[in-house]
Amino acid sequence: MLQSLSAVSVSAFTGAALVRIVNTPRTAPPRSEAADLPARTVVFDEMYRGRRVAGYTEQGQDQGASSTAVYIDGRRLHLMRCADGGYLSPIDHYQSYPTELATARAAVAELGSAQLALTPVHGGGTHEGGHDVRP
Repeated sequence: MLQSLSAVSVSAFTGAALVRIVNTPRTAPPRSEAADLPARTVVFDEMYRGRRVAGYTEQGQDQGASSTAVYIDGRRLHLMRCADGGYLSPIDHYQSYPTELATARAAVAELGSAQLALTPVHGGGTHEGGHDVRP
């Protein structure tokens, strides 16, 4: 009897899990940092090579300065400002691009089918600014 009860509970659990998987829409976007952020002004939002590239204004901590937070498929792309006024990204940190959008497009081209990591990684340790690329 104990064996039958165990089999019934495993079957019920498996059935409930399968129902949830089947009922989950395939087009649901992956959970992203962007979903948790408060509403901000959209600077750009476009599809580029099948990827969603978006930039939002972000209020700075010092003297109210603002910058643009850039996301590729909902994952934050860290940008660094160059002395020439352009921008670099960890995806292509040898080339400076004139705008945040141009930098994001170049990152998409370089990434191909890979995604930005959800957890920032830099040289084997966690770092606030860098992103690892995962195939």
